[in-house]
Amino acid sequence: MEIKEFKSFRHRMNKTQRQMAQLLGTSIKAIHSYEQGWRNIPVYVERQMLFLISRMKENSKDRKPCWVIKKCPSEIKKQCPAWEFQTGNLCWFINGTICCGSACKDWKEKMECCRSCEVFISVM
Repeated sequence: MEIKEFKSFRHRMNKTQRQMAQLLGTSIKAIHSYEQGWRNIPVYVERQMLFLISRMKENSKDRKPCWVIKKCPSEIKKQCPAWEFQTGNLCWFINGTICCGSACKDWKEKMECCRSCEVFISVM
């Protein structure tokens, strides 16, 4: 997650740095360091931030699941954790999904795939 995106999401949530630190389970000093570019934003902070933003969007219950949007065949759905746990609007949050043809090796690779996906874009 880039600094600009982090700041933008915090402002979108209408949170102070102190409130954001509490939500993310970190210190206010860490939030300040992320926003100044002194420290990289850790994966767990990025995931939590994206999850909170995804839950803010209006009509989140009306969203179609990812497997409907992407028209996944049955054999693919049966292998995918998003299908298994019926979390079609949180597929981007769950490791091991096979949206890009196979499971990604880590969060960074997954987010590279997800950031160009219509499901992720519609949630953010």
